[in-house]
Amino acid sequence: MGLFAGKGVLGEGQHRAFAVISDSRANDIHLRFHDTCQTYKEFKKKREPALKGLLFPVYAEVSASLVKRYNLNFTEDDVALLWFLCRQEAALLDKTDQACGLFTQTEVELLEWVDDLVLHYLKGYGESINFRMGVPLLQNIVQSMEQAILMKNDPNIPAAVEKARLRFAHAETIIPFTCLLGLFLSASDIERIQREQPLEPPPKPPQERRWRGSTVAPFAGNSMLVLYKCLVQGSSTGKVTAPEEPSNSFFVQILHNEKPVSIPACNGTYFCPFEEFKERVAGPHLRHTFESLCTVKVTHADCPLTCRISRFFQWLFLRKGYKLHPCEDKDEL
Repeated sequence: MGLFAGKGVLGEGQHRAFAVISDSRANDIHLRFHDTCQTYKEFKKKREPALKGLLFPVYAEVSASLVKRYNLNFTEDDVALLWFLCRQEAALLDKTDQACGLFTQTEVELLEWVDDLVLHYLKGYGESINFRMGVPLLQNIVQSMEQAILMKNDPNIPAAVEKARLRFAHAETIIPFTCLLGLFLSASDIERIQREQPLEPPPKPPQERRWRGSTVAPFAGNSMLVLYKCLVQGSSTGKVTAPEEPSNSFFVQILHNEKPVSIPACNGTYFCPFEEFKERVAGPHLRHTFESLCTVKVTHADCPLTCRISRFFQWLFLRKGYKLHPCEDKDEL
């Protein structure tokens, strides 16, 4: 692997040693929390039908325009397929004059907005469970930074500090993680999500919107948290206030898609003192645990004792293919 060649002591290529840690899809609460959080899965299953009601009017409006423009019988399903093809051609081939060329600029903006609505409600700031289920990942990152700081400050620990921890996942992980960090928000919005209040959906074009799916999670999208050790004087705010004894301070910088971004929860700065990062950015979320957020509580309020006894014997003797009648459990989300 060229990335590690010539930087270590292993073999002729002088490779640097590195560790690869993976987990099964069913148990990975750090990168596949959307698959392992039962509360979220139940929420998503109940929310998805309603979202189709948001898509249909826009697809109907665009299809009517296409019929008039090309004198062809475009349906809502045709619009959905053509829009999908347009996005793939633009992202993979950098072509916007084929499938995308069928739509006007106004129609493209409208279709992109509808995509953002779905992301908002199912993966973004539309509901706190969408991103708070990612607390194990945020906690793991904070702990890795604390460990790095400890090793840097302790002269008795060897200097071989972990240089990087790389994680590979998909948009279903990146989007909630950016929400945990509070990116692309105003100060007032930060206060709302830290109080576990859902945010309003992105406004319809031509109104401007700060949160866009194409910015948050494009192809090959990524987020990076960098821990800096800075020599400063004075307080941990990073300002040189007095000629006191210099002290080592640590700051966190966030880059999204390789570009530095401001941290709204840290007064909109680009370099947030680590202790403030822990308190203002991570702290409000880390009050929760994955178990408390993602365990579905099952009640039997509508199923009397005789029903539950009957169900137990059904499970005991007919484990495969049985159906539960006449009462069903209720999921409390």
